[in-house]
Amino acid sequence: MNNTQLKCLSVFALFAIIGFGPVSPGCLIGMYIVVMRPNWFLKLFDHLYNNRTIPDFVTSNNIRIKAFVCLLILFVIDIAPVPVTPVVAFIIIISRPQWFHRVIIGVYNDRR
Repeated sequence: MNNTQLKCLSVFALFAIIGFGPVSPGCLIGMYIVVMRPNWFLKLFDHLYNNRTIPDFVTSNNIRIKAFVCLLILFVIDIAPVPVTPVVAFIIIISRPQWFHRVIIGVYNDRR
């Protein structure tokens, strides 16, 4: 586990604590990232994946719309008393799946 993973896990642990309620900070930040595509997240992503080379093919031109809709659905589900987004984020941060790598490449496809 690298240093970036530990930092991200601690941030989402904090989000899990303050996420009890109608607002999910993780989803809001995720929606901001999909819409605005800030450079700081791309750097964080590169550190999280340790600059691993994973095939960067994208199967859809609407990846940003799909990612936003998924985050919106998570935002609605997070209204329930149990925060779901931090749990999903924990799994992604620890396992660093290839599908998440492809989603981020798709979101930032024209910015790289």
